[in-house]
Amino acid sequence: MARVFVYGTLKKGQPNYSYMINSANGTARFQGRGLTMEKYPLVIAGKYNIPYLLHKPGTGHRVTGEIYSVDDQMLQFLDEFEGCPNVYQRTPMRIEVVAWEGKSIASEERPAVNSVLECHVYSTSTYQPEWINLPYYDNYDSFGDHKLEYVLRERRD
Repeated sequence: MARVFVYGTLKKGQPNYSYMINSANGTARFQGRGLTMEKYPLVIAGKYNIPYLLHKPGTGHRVTGEIYSVDDQMLQFLDEFEGCPNVYQRTPMRIEVVAWEGKSIASEERPAVNSVLECHVYSTSTYQPEWINLPYYDNYDSFGDHKLEYVLRERRD
């Protein structure tokens, strides 16, 4: 199993969360909540209001998200879903554990709160230059005050 950190539409309560819990895509077990160790620009961009974590460490905010343990099938699905490696690149990042909620692993294997894990994160270094000037977020919510609701794939033209 691999660890994946999601910060956007795949989180609980967000528009694409159903893909994370669809067993046809593989297995994804929610483990807890985390926070990037480094600052990154998390922006909402394009006509479909897609959240992008720009791979520009040291700029922006520490970003909150969710930590999942996924099998190879889910990791392959996520690679395809995220357009990896063309749109997003899957890179290892250091994630601080904020709260550990996973019940599926033995307590001795559970990282302590405030410990640091390495997780796969889908970020992008291939983005429009003007995106770096968009507002940065530390916590993505499609239904947030920004009024930039994500457009589902099936509703795009």
